[in-house]
Amino acid sequence: MTMEGSNKHFLKNSEPLLLAKWDVEDRGAGTFHEFDGGSFAGAVFNLSTTIVGAGIMALPATLKVLGLVPGLVMIVLAALLTSPTPPSSCSRLLQVCIIVNNIGALIVYMIIIGDVLSGTSVGGEHHYGVLEGWFGTHWWNGRFFVLLVTTLCVFAPLASFKRIDALSYTSAISVALAVVFVVITAGISIVKLVGGQVPMPMLFPSVPDLASVWELFTVVPVLVTAYGCHYNVHQIHNELKDSSQMESIVHTSLILCSTVYLATSFFGFLLFGESTLSDVLANFDSNLGIPYGSILNDVVRVSYAVHLMLVFPMIFYALRLNLDGLLFSSSARTLSFDNRRFGVMTAILLLVIFLSANFIPSIWDIFQFTGATAAVCFEFIFPAAITLRDPHSIAKKWDKILAVFMIVLAVVSNVVAVYSDTYKMFHKESAPTA
Repeated sequence: MTMEGSNKHFLKNSEPLLLAKWDVEDRGAGTFHEFDGGSFAGAVFNLSTTIVGAGIMALPATLKVLGLVPGLVMIVLAALLTSPTPPSSCSRLLQVCIIVNNIGALIVYMIIIGDVLSGTSVGGEHHYGVLEGWFGTHWWNGRFFVLLVTTLCVFAPLASFKRIDALSYTSAISVALAVVFVVITAGISIVKLVGGQVPMPMLFPSVPDLASVWELFTVVPVLVTAYGCHYNVHQIHNELKDSSQMESIVHTSLILCSTVYLATSFFGFLLFGESTLSDVLANFDSNLGIPYGSILNDVVRVSYAVHLMLVFPMIFYALRLNLDGLLFSSSARTLSFDNRRFGVMTAILLLVIFLSANFIPSIWDIFQFTGATAAVCFEFIFPAAITLRDPHSIAKKWDKILAVFMIVLAVVSNVVAVYSDTYKMFHKESAPTA
């Protein structure tokens, strides 16, 4: 939800959610090392990396539900209605929503990485992972062991940074890898389209009965989750060398991410059609019908798995800080000063996420839960509520009308989505198999 008044207030209010603009290496000795501030490019990369995570992989499946035209329109609409301007004071309810959303997102990342490297089974059909394709099936390339090594060797070191700007270089690589994924997917689709190998995609949804109508709403939580970045906006803003650049950073990141989302959704659905899976990466284990198809499959899957590994610490950063604020709000020592608390909390969160990723089979299930609950609160309802409250008397009449519209739309669409998900869950076994 883009509101001029809210953006102006955000730029004037630099109250941090967590850390100040310096690192403290030895609080006892009183030694402060001044941090000069983050750059525009680094902030764009960090915010874009926060946005473009696992959502890009689930978006082609939304076109399978909505059809090509409504699906692309909804992706653009979701970007236009997104306003990454959370409350400047971190209330407990907001912290809970961020914790639920982020831990769900991080579980999704691990699930996708496991799918890519170790394979996944959908509807009785096994989609082989990259390591299975290269070396065959062994205990050391199974999901559990691969995710364990990834957690210890990649996630744990990257999660040890105490300042978000320190991740700007890995974020730049992450964004570049997402673009590589888009370029390769687009190239494959165009080659097959020219060769007449791509059937006409479904342009609009098929709604033969009432149940089909309810199913359309299941994409709303996925779209909401795809643009989630609000939990890192304040910290990125707080660490900027020139905080007046924040509005331009937000707009640049949304344009960049929307472009990536549109291209991925369009070409992914065009390439796989009705065979598009909830995690489109799992589709890249089949014969693409073009020269060097198997090599391109592996490049796409490995590059995006690495991309998610680099996105992980950005989301984990906000999860750890908000959980610490919720549990230790009365502590005299902040998380950055307490190395023991920092280490223990990091280890426990990584363990919980790791175990969950080994027992939850589908990313669609996680997106529908977190998107229909926590994400919709801090992405739409909370910003709209702040606009209606308008404590600084800066919101215009149109801002308040749009705020009411956003609250009603968010509540109604997500109630229907939760109902539809619950209905499908309890009727899955009795439903006929296509």
